[in-house]
Amino acid sequence: MITAHLIALVLAYACSVGAVLGIVYTVLAAVLIGRFFARPVSEPTSFPPVTVVKPLHGNEWALLANLQSFCQQDYPGQVQFLFGVHDSNDPALHAVDEIRCLHPDAHITVVADARLYGPNRKISNILNMLPQVQHDVLVFADSDVSVPPEYLRHLVGELQNPGVGLVTCAYRGQPDPGFWPRLSAKAINYHFLPGVVTGLTLGLARPCFGQTIAMRRDTFEKIGGFAPFVHHLAEDHAIGEAVRMIGEKVVVPPFAIAHACVENSARQLISHELRWSRTIRSIDPLGHVGSALMHPLAFALLAVLLSGTMTWSWLLPMVAICARFALKLSSDRALRQAHGGLWLLPFWDLVSFAIFVVSFRSSRVMWRGFRFDVDGDGLLTAVQEERPVGNG
Repeated sequence: MITAHLIALVLAYACSVGAVLGIVYTVLAAVLIGRFFARPVSEPTSFPPVTVVKPLHGNEWALLANLQSFCQQDYPGQVQFLFGVHDSNDPALHAVDEIRCLHPDAHITVVADARLYGPNRKISNILNMLPQVQHDVLVFADSDVSVPPEYLRHLVGELQNPGVGLVTCAYRGQPDPGFWPRLSAKAINYHFLPGVVTGLTLGLARPCFGQTIAMRRDTFEKIGGFAPFVHHLAEDHAIGEAVRMIGEKVVVPPFAIAHACVENSARQLISHELRWSRTIRSIDPLGHVGSALMHPLAFALLAVLLSGTMTWSWLLPMVAICARFALKLSSDRALRQAHGGLWLLPFWDLVSFAIFVVSFRSSRVMWRGFRFDVDGDGLLTAVQEERPVGNG
């Protein structure tokens, strides 16, 4: 009994150290996120023609509004909108038809091509679209993002800075109606985004996000196009690393775009978060382990339980919650969004920690209804010959 008690006490102190370090990280992130988005954004010296490449899949709830935000750009240069689907009957094309009606002057090209070149269907879709690209500045953007009117101006301005080969964008969560989308948005706004900003500021992160990848055609050709990434789960990360390998910089400008949070059930949300967590684990194992510090509340509560609810341990959860609330308020202010939903944050913190722990159990993920195994290089291997198994 004494031995068990000592082991529990040692574990309690270890968890308390984790909680303290997590609280320090949280306070630091609250400071850094405000500073990051307060920086000035580059303005272009010229306005070259741009092709916006958007792979589509299904008629998402906010798809029309997301697509329309790209057609409302404060950009005087020519813009080609290139949409691609694997199936000519894809319901996403209804939104494209509405965009044609709402913006009759927009230069829109649609490609419907079922060819697949590997398990990453998004990259296959893009490869099918590339022959229709007309301009030398390429902006690859997911269908589930909406952007501010200055989006293209800022991307082009950053690309015109010396040594820059790729521009990507940090993003905030924009929830669909419902409880689970709200939780998904909190995962992005108060875990993912502060982690990205802190990692960038401290030189610990090398991000590249598929929500936006902007580059010139010459950079695109130097990395061999996108065909080499058709077997990657985190193709965006691999593309960023390829650009760095040719000696060009990947930059994240100080503004955020909005990513639609569409997970309308607990199963979908957990599946998505687990896939993301396992993806990070596969491409950055040390960084994934270090992300444990993003969960100070969980460590604080473990310290309370393992210590036998000693008086000193109760202070940690209270401080951890206060630090997390401070980070939320700082993030909301930096992102210029309304405060609210404080009560959901501790709940999500504990769910997120459970997902973090479970992510170490397997390298298998679900993506768009298919199961894949992910190896140490982030490469996909289909399971059960890619037969649908549910909603990914």
